[in-house]
Amino acid sequence: MKIGIAQINAVIGDFPGNAKRILAAYRECLEKGADLVVTPEMSLVGYPPRDLVFKSQFVPKCLQALDYLADETKAVPLLVGYVDFHTGEIGKPYRNAVAWLEAGIIRERFFKTLLPTYDVFDERRYFEPAESCTPFEWNGKRIGVTICEDIWTEDYLQRPFYDRDPVAELCAKDVDVIVNLSASPFHLGKPVCRRQMLSDVAKDAKAPVVYCNSMGGNDQLVFDGHSVVVDATGEVIAQLSGFTEECRVVDVAVGGEVESLDTTDAEQLYSALVLGLRDYAQKCGFSSVCLGLSGGIDSALTAVIAADALGAENVHGLTMPSPYSSSGSVSDSFDLAKNLGIRCDEISISTAFESVKKTMAPLFEGRREDVTEENMQARLRGLLLMAFSNKDNHLLLTTGNKSELAVGYCTIYGDMCGGLAVISDLPKTKVFEVARWVNRDQERIPWNTIVKPPSAELRPDQKDQDTLPEYDVLDQILELYVEQHLGAEEIVERGFEETMVRWIQRRVDLNEWKRQQAAPGLRVTSKAFGIGRRMPIAQRFV
Repeated sequence: MKIGIAQINAVIGDFPGNAKRILAAYRECLEKGADLVVTPEMSLVGYPPRDLVFKSQFVPKCLQALDYLADETKAVPLLVGYVDFHTGEIGKPYRNAVAWLEAGIIRERFFKTLLPTYDVFDERRYFEPAESCTPFEWNGKRIGVTICEDIWTEDYLQRPFYDRDPVAELCAKDVDVIVNLSASPFHLGKPVCRRQMLSDVAKDAKAPVVYCNSMGGNDQLVFDGHSVVVDATGEVIAQLSGFTEECRVVDVAVGGEVESLDTTDAEQLYSALVLGLRDYAQKCGFSSVCLGLSGGIDSALTAVIAADALGAENVHGLTMPSPYSSSGSVSDSFDLAKNLGIRCDEISISTAFESVKKTMAPLFEGRREDVTEENMQARLRGLLLMAFSNKDNHLLLTTGNKSELAVGYCTIYGDMCGGLAVISDLPKTKVFEVARWVNRDQERIPWNTIVKPPSAELRPDQKDQDTLPEYDVLDQILELYVEQHLGAEEIVERGFEETMVRWIQRRVDLNEWKRQQAAPGLRVTSKAFGIGRRMPIAQRFV
């Protein structure tokens, strides 16, 4: 059986556009000899549609597009992910569904059984689960059609245990091959984990598994593709590329090209961020971006990602020195711009800063300068960047990293201004790691930017470590507290100094209000602020 895997990039709610993408992939697979073509979960809809499904015309227009696809796919069957109505009197109003299109009609419909409601998922809010899982007979084969979570029956992720096991239900009725339409978002380490899980599922089921995953960026989520085919012994017999659209036909009995997943963490993170930025900008209607260039590593890495995502000609940087900026901040910014081929302009905020201080002098008389004046500078820069964004219709990128965002080392309405926080899920130690990877073949980020001590440069001789612990220590503690949910005592038992642990813990908790006003960020770790972490602001639990 030759199965075409259409690893495509859908746009949420773009039914005509998604139908065209599906048809183009279907025809490409036909030319390569496919007997059956499989697309990702909700390929006709884009994942996740969230509350769009509640709009009165959303599902009807989805079904209209599905009818159009059925009429256009008469050569071989096509499996398409979509949203359907739940017709029962009790339960949620919709179904996460797959249609089997064959000979110009919708021959069969399948519904998702396991509906994840944890981490970034909230499917039980919308969908009713399938009542049964039964193989579909076609050309003498019994095919088990599953949707994403339905095959996550092995304990690989921190996820709930379900009362049902769709794979076991299918195997109890004899199945020759399991097909899975998936929209499994990326985080670091996920592709390898996913591949091992599929191998174990195939061995348990004693049947091949054909897994078609989404690729592309949808808001804060990045889908990495890496679709795969595993034989009945658990051996990977075909592996599609990551972070790119691809159509491939695989003979389940023979196999095909197997791509290694031995890429570095830095390469995976960089690929995910480039894809996430590109799709966020283009799907939101932006063709260009702007950002502040401080001469520091965070803004430099963001600029490289932007240049690779959208083209250097579509990236415009502003370097905005204050009275406390070093000459190296400006020169490093211009060196970066030259290396990347992006435009950079210099606009000093010194005059504006003095004007604001003079304006506020009657209210601040007799009081020394403190963090208030530091934040004035950041907010003046935010004002200028937002004005530039408005005037030229650039998407403004914020440049703060996860470590800073975690402990509030950022200025609300200042350096947090923007439409997308590109590296907000990248800890500072990973920022350095990815920056060095970027420079593996040539100097794109000036080496001085990478090796000099990080500084906000908002007061004389300021360094990040005047306020924060060393980043390698800070990031280890944040990993334990934010991603692993360990308490202070448990973290101290790992060998960290108690006062430091409690200071970091308290800073994370107190700065939730800032993070809830931050621009959306691209999720690349297992626990991102925003979409992956939901904490109250007004609370007293310590």
